[in-house]
Amino acid sequence: MERAAGGRVAGVDEVGRGPLSGPVLAAAVVFPRGVPRELAAMLDDSKKLTRAQRLEAFAALHRSTAEIAIGAASVVEIERLNILHAAMLAMCRAVARLPAAPDLALVDGNFPPALRCPVQCVVGGDGISLSIAAASIVAKVVRDRLMERLGRRYPGYFWHSNAGYATPAHREALRTLGATRHHRAGFAPVAQRLLIFD
Repeated sequence: MERAAGGRVAGVDEVGRGPLSGPVLAAAVVFPRGVPRELAAMLDDSKKLTRAQRLEAFAALHRSTAEIAIGAASVVEIERLNILHAAMLAMCRAVARLPAAPDLALVDGNFPPALRCPVQCVVGGDGISLSIAAASIVAKVVRDRLMERLGRRYPGYFWHSNAGYATPAHREALRTLGATRHHRAGFAPVAQRLLIFD
């Protein structure tokens, strides 16, 4: 797909629309010299890979000539914009941080962010396009690491293992501990527990 499109093609994907806490994060990846065969074999939808496979692919991407950029939207921005528009903002920020503007952005899903280049939405793109798959891996690994760091400050919520998603342990922690400033107040399970602490 990337080769057929020609020019500089960025794969763009986001992670973190569903969690009760933490930012939404996007990645943009360009392969200016193509994808080496060994690397291509590692790339797939991040949800289909084990944690070890994601970390291996993430390291290989950073050893390659791939251009990688990250963008995020904060919990405050999620509350102000809603989660869909915050995800679009994160994608725009990721693409803007690439070293050079792409000629085309392949975006996972069916809702195009307002980029300054042509956009092609690809439903299920992280299983079709290598650059989107790479972006999905980068976004997932970076966000998981961010939530692990936050989890060390707020150990009761088990963010090191649930990345902010609504697991039973996370819901129970909300019930007993209340919400932190890193929780998304507009999400129903959090709105019911709006005792915010820092």
